[in-house]
Amino acid sequence: MDGQLKSGTPLISESGNKYKVLQLLGSGGQGEVYEVEHKGKSYALKWYYKNTATESQKEILDNLIQKGQPDVSFLWPQDMIYKAKGESFGYIMPLRPKNYKSIVDMMKRRAEPSFYCLCRAAYNLTKGYNALHAKGYSYRDISFGNVFFDPDTGDVLICDNDNVSYNGAKSGIYGTPRFMAPEIVLGQAKPSRNTDLFSLAVLLFYMFMLNHPLEGKREAQIKCMDVPAMNQLYGTDPLFIFDPDNKDNRPLAGYQDNALVFWDLYPQQLKDLFITSFTVGLKQPNRRITEAKWMETIANLMSGIIVCPSCGSEVFYDAQKEINGVAHTCWGCQKAVTVPTKIVIGRSTVLLMNNTKLYKHHIDGEHDMETVVGEVVQNPNNPNLWGIRNLTKQNWTYIKADGTQVPVEEGRSAAIAKDVKIDFGQLKGEFQ
Repeated sequence: MDGQLKSGTPLISESGNKYKVLQLLGSGGQGEVYEVEHKGKSYALKWYYKNTATESQKEILDNLIQKGQPDVSFLWPQDMIYKAKGESFGYIMPLRPKNYKSIVDMMKRRAEPSFYCLCRAAYNLTKGYNALHAKGYSYRDISFGNVFFDPDTGDVLICDNDNVSYNGAKSGIYGTPRFMAPEIVLGQAKPSRNTDLFSLAVLLFYMFMLNHPLEGKREAQIKCMDVPAMNQLYGTDPLFIFDPDNKDNRPLAGYQDNALVFWDLYPQQLKDLFITSFTVGLKQPNRRITEAKWMETIANLMSGIIVCPSCGSEVFYDAQKEINGVAHTCWGCQKAVTVPTKIVIGRSTVLLMNNTKLYKHHIDGEHDMETVVGEVVQNPNNPNLWGIRNLTKQNWTYIKADGTQVPVEEGRSAAIAKDVKIDFGQLKGEFQ
């Protein structure tokens, strides 16, 4: 497949780096993407068509390069390239590794992550957009076409960042059909952080349920998905497929089975966020779920996975079931699953099993699910006794049931026992 740039073409960037075109990787509405080489290392080059290589696009790129990436998950523009005066231009970004898959790959079963890795991907994705919004940007086009993840680790990469601009700035990018907020579909608003939050909720629903949140019975009855039909489904008359007060758009068995199967596998705290997103969040942009709330809930999902001892399926702990006296049942083999001892730290709940890790997020709420601060270990002298080893440089305080306080120094362990607390410094945890 031929492109605008031939293999072997030499290019010099604004910073003076020399690149050589290796091959055309693909093309889209704005331009083409090439693999290029610099000092033996491969990068990606997006090269614009002449009609899209506008001065406003260059200004956007110059600003993004100057400000730098908001988070490591972004394949961020890092250098500008001009072939010759008066011709088109492009920008250099990191090359996406081949082991990263798209959400579409997951929907078509070409990638099948564990529930844990799926949750970690959702967490990392939300964290990335949170960092972007914290810098005053809006992404404008959140969809599964520009997100990739490693199904073995949950690491994510967000591409197509050349349309990112400051919240409220003028742009010709309004989003991708099916992901745009209703107010954009109706022409009543422009892309912003609030519309990004709607698109993010749609993307997360796709990731967890493998179905669109508004595509149920009504979508199945549409004979021709033309513009008027899409405007009605996603703009003038949207209805969540699991709206608790209106069942007119429930998924149809045999047609939208993914939603029917997966919805019941997740805990109520996640389902509640989707219900809010696609009921009040449809009409009230200021009440949409924030990234912080998504991350808090998804972190609880990661920390609340029980591996069924009978069949190995991953089962999510659901606090609502305990409140209502409902047993946890494995979705794979239908056998009862015992909930282990847990520690509740602020709004975090962590099930304590062999190899369980406590992360910085759990003890200070900073949304860091990478830095390990504690781990569940066995007592070397009595394998029946378990504790949490302090992996920080700060002392914890172990508070016994009678109120006695014992310091837990770095490297020491706090015994796991019901009705005992640990003061981590900023937050306290209680074993239950």
